[in-house]
Amino acid sequence: MWAKDRRTRGDVIFDNLNIIAMLLICFATLYPIWYVLVNSFNDGKDAMTGGNIYWIPRQFSLENYTTVFDNAGIMTAMGVTVAKTLIGTVIHVFFTAMVAYALSRKELIFRNVYMIIGTITLFFSGGLIPTYLWFRDLGLLDTFGVYIYPAMFSFFDLIIFLAFFREIPEGLEEAAKIDGANDFTIFVRIVLPVSLPVVATIALFHGVWQWNDYFTGLLYTNNDKLQPIQTFLYRIIAQSSSNQIVGATGGAINRTVTSQSIKLATMVITTLPIVLAYPFLQKYFVKGLMIGSLKG
Repeated sequence: MWAKDRRTRGDVIFDNLNIIAMLLICFATLYPIWYVLVNSFNDGKDAMTGGNIYWIPRQFSLENYTTVFDNAGIMTAMGVTVAKTLIGTVIHVFFTAMVAYALSRKELIFRNVYMIIGTITLFFSGGLIPTYLWFRDLGLLDTFGVYIYPAMFSFFDLIIFLAFFREIPEGLEEAAKIDGANDFTIFVRIVLPVSLPVVATIALFHGVWQWNDYFTGLLYTNNDKLQPIQTFLYRIIAQSSSNQIVGATGGAINRTVTSQSIKLATMVITTLPIVLAYPFLQKYFVKGLMIGSLKG
């Protein structure tokens, strides 16, 4: 026989209130995304003059996206962004994880000193001008390396890696050492494979940062062929006026677009790749967020 439902009337009311609250939260979270998407596919002039576009486009138009993609350099900028996101994320995750693994070893000399120095960097930085001068002296200005080398390491991400590495049984490493494996082999062939949740979490964090970063390209590069898509689209928006957009030839072209409709279209373009990638990393992302929250 089925067990009787022993929930009281108060339990039922509480559950229903929770459902309503979660539905409201989901709506408040998702509707702004829908609003941006709908208005990005609406005629720019119509949206500016008529307004009140909330659920579906009133005058469907692809002109906003055509204006953005008509620019001759957008595909180059997209290629730079994809390259720096993939290369930068792989290098960042591997290098940060390698340093975290070294600091997780209790036998490391001056381990506590390194941790103190790294903690200081979480609260203090050299500032913008010293950083610019440092990049200049290293020869990173106007090079692709300016997107990669300064972002190879993050002490904040190292702390997350440390929390996970400390949960790995020491027996795994001891067995590998008995078989003749050195520390690097243990890190690559044992530690990283069992650390997929934290690796995916850090990869998602850093990948989103690399994809959305426009400031590095704006400040440290003058070469148009090295501009990432975020910097490229930022300059398109900056050049836009109420009814005129600077086209690929450099001349002003009258179109049925506005600066607001261009902003909405660029928001969709720059957000879509991350939104599409997230479902594939979600299970690792959720598990990675729970690192250190439970003790076995």
